[in-house]
Amino acid sequence: MTRATPWPSGLPLGALVLALAWGGPVFVLLEGGFTGGMVMHMAVVAIAAPLLALGLTGTRWDVTRRHPRLFGPLVASALEFAAVWGWHMPGPHMAARDSVLFLLLEQGSFLAAGLLLWLSCLGAGEAGHRRRAAGVVALLLTSMHMTLLGALLTLAPRPLYDHEACLGLTVLQDQSLGGVVMLLVGGAAYLAGGLALAARLLAAPEEKPAPC
Repeated sequence: MTRATPWPSGLPLGALVLALAWGGPVFVLLEGGFTGGMVMHMAVVAIAAPLLALGLTGTRWDVTRRHPRLFGPLVASALEFAAVWGWHMPGPHMAARDSVLFLLLEQGSFLAAGLLLWLSCLGAGEAGHRRRAAGVVALLLTSMHMTLLGALLTLAPRPLYDHEACLGLTVLQDQSLGGVVMLLVGGAAYLAGGLALAARLLAAPEEKPAPC
């Protein structure tokens, strides 16, 4: 098994994306609207998390390498699913809009779940065929549920949350635009990651069984 090689530039780039997502001009422009929250969410899990994972993979800070059974790709995918869908339920979503504490919990769980998933799947690329396949499945499943939730938000016939709109849109239009952001950015990022990992799996030499 070869050691995963970290990409040092991933850490500062990921930190920059987080800073822009949590306090940059786009956040200020879209603050208060559903689309603004979705842009922040997608920046954290689909852009910052994979960049940070690229900088941490294979290092001593990579918990998925030190505990591969505990933090496997499918487990990480399930945790990502719980975080994404849980915080987009009306109650938790509005709690995060009305309370700084819940907002910190929301954004922290998004970052932790996203980073754990990307780390487990990037590390799977350097592991055995079975774990690589699990990484492909985990990323593709995440792409599917991100796409599904984005479509539900886009096509919902009424507002699901009680919030102000941004960019001069109605509340329903703002919610639909946020759904489009999730569908396109979230779905595409995880799909691209799954396809890239699948290509590495197909290109890897076939494993030989251990001698008796």
